[in-house]
Amino acid sequence: MTGGETRMRASPRTGARAGLQASDGVNGGDLDHAEEPIRSVETGKPPDGPLADRGSYETPRTPGQPFHQTQWFKLVFCVVGIMSSLIVYSLLQERMMSQPYGDEEGGKRARFNNSIFLVFSNRIYAIGVTVVLILVSGSPQDLKPVAPVHEYFMISIGNVVATSCQYEALKWVTFPTQTLLKCMKIVSVMLVGTGIAGKSYKWSDYFYGVLVAVGCTVFLSTGSIAASHAAPEDSWFGLALMGFYLAFDSFTSTFQEVLFSGFNMTVYNQMLYVNVASVVVSGVLLLASGQMVQSIQFGLRFPAFWMDLAILSLSAVASQFCITYTIREFGALIYATIMTVRQFVSVLMSNLIFHHMMTPLQWVGTFVVFMGLMAQKFAKNK
Repeated sequence: MTGGETRMRASPRTGARAGLQASDGVNGGDLDHAEEPIRSVETGKPPDGPLADRGSYETPRTPGQPFHQTQWFKLVFCVVGIMSSLIVYSLLQERMMSQPYGDEEGGKRARFNNSIFLVFSNRIYAIGVTVVLILVSGSPQDLKPVAPVHEYFMISIGNVVATSCQYEALKWVTFPTQTLLKCMKIVSVMLVGTGIAGKSYKWSDYFYGVLVAVGCTVFLSTGSIAASHAAPEDSWFGLALMGFYLAFDSFTSTFQEVLFSGFNMTVYNQMLYVNVASVVVSGVLLLASGQMVQSIQFGLRFPAFWMDLAILSLSAVASQFCITYTIREFGALIYATIMTVRQFVSVLMSNLIFHHMMTPLQWVGTFVVFMGLMAQKFAKNK
């Protein structure tokens, strides 16, 4: 679908593509953040009329309506679905990349080190889900490529590199560090959008970008950011990987916009072929490096790895359905609010489960980042 974590959110009726923020899901991108315009599944372009402003469909409540059909029930379903599936995804991501497998008493313990294999496996799941979405939506024409194949590969290469860097960084820095640095995408997208696409932004966008950057700086400079098994002096390597993540992820988002503008392409079509291209790219890298065999051997040695991998991918799939349903029923603002709260809860649970011991000032930096993101969402949806 994390993220980390390509930024499209498709629903049976609308579909939306994410932009100023980052995660990794059915569409092959990062599930941690999403915003940007609602896009029509039929055209891949923002709709005209009131929906373009609201970013949602309103389902009126009628007298005598069963509770399971009310907006309150639907909202609870969306909150529980997104929170539970993405918290599981986040915690499993950290567990698989930072914690050893095996019997502690038997001494046969090892860490999984191949982040590209996780990307490869997630994209295979994503292809299956996207095909189902296309068939259910009654648009079999989306099974054929609209743009030249190399255009999809341009997006997939950036996506594979970005997502691999996101996973790989967890070997060197904690999950809270990774999460807050991904929030810096609000800054990197504006830089790339200005430099490549020639976009301009409001002063408020720059203000919120600076606010997020200040919060991240406070977090990084007031406590330990090293993963439990990594030396503190090696944390810079994890930070460098997150820098690459931000650069490639921002490029991917910008190039997606260019592809939508240049071709009469639906969201589902881009989702499908970017994922297919990502499977090819990651598969070639795995075979050329010999890591495909190593990853399979690791799974045979530690069978629990396969269960974690399946749950990781399925939680990403489940979250994608909840995300698209939320955007369709309630719009981008409610969705962004749920996602911001979910990120904070994920950071909190990561601290409790993996004992990161964040300092009080690091919590202040975290609060500043998430409040900056929340304020930006409300400002854009006034």
